[in-house]
Amino acid sequence: MYIEQGYKGNYESWRYLIGILIIFIGWQLLGSIPLLGVITVKAIGGATFPSDIAGMSKIVGSNLFLFLMLISFVFGLLATFLTVKYVHRQTIISLTTSRERIDWKRVFFAFALWGTITVLITGVDIYLSPEDYVFNFKLMPFAILCLISIFLIPLQTSFEEYFMRGYLMQGIGLMSGKRWVPLVTTSMIFGLLHFFNPEVEKLGYGIMVYYIGTGFFLGILTLMDEGLELAIGFHAANNLFTALLVTADWTAFQTESLYRDISEPELGWDVFIPVLVIYPILLYLFSKKYGWTNWKERLAGDVQSIETVQLAEEGESKL
Repeated sequence: MYIEQGYKGNYESWRYLIGILIIFIGWQLLGSIPLLGVITVKAIGGATFPSDIAGMSKIVGSNLFLFLMLISFVFGLLATFLTVKYVHRQTIISLTTSRERIDWKRVFFAFALWGTITVLITGVDIYLSPEDYVFNFKLMPFAILCLISIFLIPLQTSFEEYFMRGYLMQGIGLMSGKRWVPLVTTSMIFGLLHFFNPEVEKLGYGIMVYYIGTGFFLGILTLMDEGLELAIGFHAANNLFTALLVTADWTAFQTESLYRDISEPELGWDVFIPVLVIYPILLYLFSKKYGWTNWKERLAGDVQSIETVQLAEEGESKL
């Protein structure tokens, strides 16, 4: 069982509190120094200090801004791994999965599936509403964007998965003893972390349904599949193809993408379709491929005690 993998390290509550502090310092404080440093230099040179993401992207340059923004998540991922290793004395494999080794086939399958769907949906929307898009391709800026995105976006999304669906999922699960508690808690936190995205200002609070719903979808993936692999692959594809295909002046990712969305932002059904239609279909497909059963127990049952887990492991070792 995935949450019980936390027993393979030191799992006292105080360790998780210290760990969250360390990760926050690495991610939000140390990781922000490069971006703030560049912006400060630009401001000293006479530029107006920006107050939002669009302003930061404009003063720094979209590709450099993306690079510096993603670097903060690299710091966060490194802080997470160091915390797990030295504060909890837990292996990265046990933080990742309940399997003996990380199943990369799962990662790549989820990546390919959602990447293909994203390209198809985007292509259909551009075909049906060509007036909403401007072809934005510029060879060198796009080539640089590809390099930055391919190398850093998977690290950004992996940090979010390892921290949310990994570290917090296991920690809250072990402390609460109930599987639904970390599922709900991490999904809400994941959604609220996007609260200050420019999309929320433009589209309204209704967009939070998408962010929180995506958090629930990734949490269900993790608990049903007993590991992070599917969530890691899905999340990487989602952000990578979003960065490469379409950007807009009011989105969190300001990139030199293939297309620029020039339509007036509005909260429509396209925001809710993933949560209400696409995610349930994907869960069904994954459940058939990987033979998921006992949904109620995996999503809302009790977290096994360490004694129960140890007895089960002893029984398996005697077989």
